[in-house]
Amino acid sequence: MARRSKSSFLTRLPLFLLVWGIASLSMYVPAIYAVVQDNHPASRSFFYAGTLGLIFVTMVALARASHKSRHGTLGQLLALLGTFALLPVFLAVPVHDAIGTTSFLNAYFDMVSAITTTGANLFDDPARLAPSLHLWRAEVAWLGGLLMWVAASAILAPLSLGGFEVTARGQPGRSVAALMQMQQADPRKRLVRITATLAPVYAGLTLALWLLLMMAGETALTGVIHAMSVMATSGISPVGGIGQSQAGVPGEMILFLFMFFALSRLTFSHDTATTGFGRLDKDPEFRIGLMLVLGVPVLLFLRHWWSAFDVNATESTMLALRAFWGAMFTVMSFLTTTGFESGDWEEARQWSGLGTPGLILMGLALIGGGVATTAGGVKLLRVYALYLNGVREMEQLVHPSSVSGAGAGNRRIQKNGAFIAWVFFMLFALSLALITVVLAALGSSFDQALVLSVATLSTTGPLIGIAAETPIHLAEMSGWAKGILCVAMVLGRLETLAIIALLTPNLWRN
Repeated sequence: MARRSKSSFLTRLPLFLLVWGIASLSMYVPAIYAVVQDNHPASRSFFYAGTLGLIFVTMVALARASHKSRHGTLGQLLALLGTFALLPVFLAVPVHDAIGTTSFLNAYFDMVSAITTTGANLFDDPARLAPSLHLWRAEVAWLGGLLMWVAASAILAPLSLGGFEVTARGQPGRSVAALMQMQQADPRKRLVRITATLAPVYAGLTLALWLLLMMAGETALTGVIHAMSVMATSGISPVGGIGQSQAGVPGEMILFLFMFFALSRLTFSHDTATTGFGRLDKDPEFRIGLMLVLGVPVLLFLRHWWSAFDVNATESTMLALRAFWGAMFTVMSFLTTTGFESGDWEEARQWSGLGTPGLILMGLALIGGGVATTAGGVKLLRVYALYLNGVREMEQLVHPSSVSGAGAGNRRIQKNGAFIAWVFFMLFALSLALITVVLAALGSSFDQALVLSVATLSTTGPLIGIAAETPIHLAEMSGWAKGILCVAMVLGRLETLAIIALLTPNLWRN
C-alpha cells in the first residue's frame, strides 16, 4: 500500500517539479564527495542549495497535489523546455558560490551546456575547478541524457517529434491516431512508468563502463566522469580530454564500444521500434552509422598515399594502426556528438596530411547520432530519409513513369517522411545561419561564429576548442554572445520543430 501511495504521489507531480526535485537530491552527491576531499566550502554550497531546493519542491508539490493537468503531453513538452532553459538558474547557484571567482552568467552558461549535453568548456584550465565541481558538471549532463532517453518515448514519440515525425503517421506536434487512447490517459503516469523502465538500464550501463575503465587503469573520479559523459554524449572531462587519461588505448576502446548506444535506440530499447524493424542489423540508423565510422577513417588513411607526398612512406605498421585507430575513435566520438578526441588523433592528422580537420568534424557533428538517443545533430534517420528520396528522384530521371514499391528499404519511412525531414533540415540551416549572423554582429569572426553555431546547435561543445584554427575562449566573450549560445544550445537539444509545436493554440487555450 505504501509503495502504491508513493507511486501515486509521483504521478501527480508536474514534470518540471519532478526534475527539480531529482536535481536537488543529486546535489548531495558532490556535497558528500567534497567532504571526503576536505573541501567544506564547496560541500556547504551543494548541501544548502540541495536542501533548499527539496524544501521548495516539497511545499509546491503538496500545494498542487490535487491539481489535475489540463495540458497533456504538450504541457510536458513545455515543461521540458523549461527544464533546459530555467532549471540551470537553480543548478548554477552552488557552482557560482563554490567557484567564487566567476559571474553568475558564466555559471548559468555552464549548467545550460551540461544539462543539454553540449559540454562546452567555459573554463579552459581544468585545475580551476574543484573535483566536486567536475563531478557535478558530469552528473548534470548525465541526468540530462537520461531525461532525453525518457522524453523520447514519453513525450516526443506521441507528438511525432524528435525524429519520429519521419516514421509516424501523425503530423509533427500532434498525437498519432493510434496513440490517442494513451494521450487521453494521464501522461504523468506514462512518464513515471517509462522512467522506471529505462533508468536502471541507463545507470547499469554507466556503472559497467565505469568499472571497465577502472580495470583499464583509470582513476575513480576520471573514470566515472568519462563514463557519464559517454552515456550522455556530453564530452565533459576533468583532465582536459581522453588524451590525458591514464587508461590509454584500452580505455578508448572501451569508450568506443559504449558510444554505439548513441547510434540507435535499438541498442538499448525497443519501446519506439517500428513494427518489423526491431532487429539492430536491419536498422538504417545503425547501418549508416557503421558506414560513416568505418568509411571516413579509411578515406583519411588512404589520403596518406594520395596527398601527403612529404611524408616518408616507410613508416612502421604500428604507426599506421595508431593513425587509423585515432581517426576511427574521433569520427565515432563526433558522429555521436560526444566530442572526445583520441590520444592518437594528432597521429591520424599527420598521417593523412590534414592541416585543420575542423570541417570534417563539424560535418560529422551536424549529421549526429540516432533518433531518441542522447546524441544531437540532424539525426541519422532524417539523413536516411533524404537519401531514399534522392535515390527515388534519380530513378525517376531514368524511368519517369515508374511507381515506388514498398521495398524493405523504405517501409519505415512514412509517405511524407522525406518532405518533413527536408523541412527540418531547412529549419536547422536557417537557425544555423541566424545564430552565425548574430554572433558575427556581436564581434566574433565569421569562422569562429560558424564553429560556435555548429557546436551549440549540434550539442557538440568540444568542437569549439578543436574545429577552429585559433582557440576560442568562451570566458572572454560578451554576455550577449553567451546568452545567444545558451539559446542555441536549448534550441539544438529540443529541436526547432518542438519549439514550433509549442506555439499551437491548443496548449494556450487550456
